[in-house]
Amino acid sequence: MNRNVGSIPRIPELNKRLLFTALMLIVYRLGVFVPIPGIDPEQIVRLFEQTASGTIFDILNMFSGGALERASVFALGVMPFITSSIIMSLLVKAFPSLEAMQKEGEAGRRKINQYSRYGTVLICVVQGLMLALTLEGGLGSGDAVVKEAGWTFRIMTVLTLTAGSLFVMWIGEQITERGIGNGISLIIMASIIVGLPSAFWDITRLISTGELTVFGVALIFILLLAIIAFIVYVERSYRKIPVQYPRRVVGRKVYGGQSSHLPLKTNTAGVIPPIFASSLLIFPATVLTFINVPFLRNASDLLFDNIFIYNAIFAGLIIFFAYFYTAVIYNPDDLADNLRKNGGFVPGIRPGKKTSEYIDKILGRITFIGAVYVAFVCVIPSFLEREPFNLPFYFGGTSLLIVVGVTLDFVQQVESFLITHSYEGFVKKKGMKGPKRFNV
Repeated sequence: MNRNVGSIPRIPELNKRLLFTALMLIVYRLGVFVPIPGIDPEQIVRLFEQTASGTIFDILNMFSGGALERASVFALGVMPFITSSIIMSLLVKAFPSLEAMQKEGEAGRRKINQYSRYGTVLICVVQGLMLALTLEGGLGSGDAVVKEAGWTFRIMTVLTLTAGSLFVMWIGEQITERGIGNGISLIIMASIIVGLPSAFWDITRLISTGELTVFGVALIFILLLAIIAFIVYVERSYRKIPVQYPRRVVGRKVYGGQSSHLPLKTNTAGVIPPIFASSLLIFPATVLTFINVPFLRNASDLLFDNIFIYNAIFAGLIIFFAYFYTAVIYNPDDLADNLRKNGGFVPGIRPGKKTSEYIDKILGRITFIGAVYVAFVCVIPSFLEREPFNLPFYFGGTSLLIVVGVTLDFVQQVESFLITHSYEGFVKKKGMKGPKRFNV
């Protein structure tokens, strides 16, 4: 990649894609500052800081880049679309008709994506109504942030938030199609990294007040770089299952006979497990902001005040969801059947059921390694923030996983584009006939 960076300015198409991606992200960030009609923006920010800390609103606000605390038209962000896509993936595995539709090819996948969009609209309506009711209640504080409460405000808020979320979804699709990288992932990453300036400002303030030393800042950056390096190492690691294709003689020509491999990523589930786990843990705290049940509130305080209990449950949920989501997106029977149809086989393993059992065994082992790795990365910052370290980490493990993972994917797609351009230039210089694109 480093030796190809210098050639980026000389590739007009890549420059256009990078510029388009940047402009779309700027449009998204500008929309974050457009408030919902009928509310007091300053009041909602103040109440959010007082009542929403440690609730599910805190997580949603992080993924929306601060749009939720401003009650912006983009307050729901891309989370309804992500939720709908995950639900649709589960339904595809549960209903054979949907699974058959997905296997039809591009047409089937377009239908599945269309159903996901319909689900996004439904989720936006439900979440928009809940947010409208929450705003009318002053985030559980009782303070008024809505100028004129009632069904007029609720309907207008639902329509505004639904339109805003669909517009954000459209921006992500346009980036994927006309820009570089996965648009939805880049929007989430941009929403997270906008907190960097305030984090640096807080560090500067702590140094000026004497609460943090220069040595402490250096230690924070060293540990942060070590965690990032560890994430990069694991995210780029694969378990390669060797695959052999037999030779075929057609007339006077011999086809096949080459060796390949089936790559299985170590972290197969990505960042979905910590998102699910944190949402499930914080949901009770969110509910208790609206109701007052002494027994439940005491149980919630015990859970969130004891760092060991909280992180033990958090890590257990991450491991559970890692296995669960891996089972949803990977089907060893389908992988083994595809190998058999293409004439491939794993050396020493019989095709069919034995190959499926072998892949399932390997997948179970690397899923455990990936689940433990994700749990470690998500839990370790919370321990470093407590005694005796007291290191002010402004980004949790989930945020680091998303930012590093999306950055790696973005760099890989840019590198693939550069390799493709180099291949086309080589063909043109040599006067060779070949395909216009070479997908790496």
